Amino acid sequence: MREVTGLPADVLEALRRHDTPTLSNAIETFDVRPRDEGFANMDVRCMFPDLGVMVGYAATATIRARARGTSNEAALWTHVRSLPAPRVVVVQDLEDPPGHGAMWGEVQSNIFRALRCQGAITNGSVRDLAEVRELGFHLFARGPGVSHAYVHVVSAGDPVTVGGLTVHPGDLVHADQHGVLLVPMGIAPDLPGAAERVVEREQTFLRWVGSSEFDPDQLAEMRRMAH
Repeated sequence: MREVTGLPADVLEALRRHDTPTLSNAIETFDVRPRDEGFANMDVRCMFPDLGVMVGYAATATIRARARGTSNEAALWTHVRSLPAPRVVVVQDLEDPPGHGAMWGEVQSNIFRALRCQGAITNGSVRDLAEVRELGFHLFARGPGVSHAYVHVVSAGDPVTVGGLTVHPGDLVHADQHGVLLVPMGIAPDLPGAAERVVEREQTFLRWVGSSEFDPDQLAEMRRMAH
């Protein structure tokens, strides 16, 4: 696993001030990846939209839940602690279909919150929603589930795929009510400024649309300038 150097705290805080659609638009202005990559699909949804934005470095793991197995939970704790804080745990459920047993509930959320994790992202299920929400621990999942079944950690610290998105250990994750976004580390310090410019262009366009100066014949040109 590559060594991860954390960004300055003020950069992370600046990223946290923007929602995922705005940051996604800002990333597009750098042309560092295709526009249809870098985010999870709708198989992973935000369980607690009111908790706002989550930003952290990805610790990764895989799980199974349909049969007994030895859990590598201690390896995951070690992996988490090897990364800079704040941290986000990204867990791929290897079952087909995923979600038969929930890793994430009140106990695990308390453990990983103590390990300075902001929340968890999984293509599987989660439970104890009221207790975890009260804790302020973010959960992004396929949906809620009843049982933990025989859930156990299979691996820790390897790349995982969740919601069609491949996440490597140490990747910078930004997530909110809209979904999960990967932030390219190389441009992360420049993204808050780019996001502000995106917002200003959009607001300038929207003010024109709502003003007495709106002219349908100029719509295509004004829309082009707003992008």
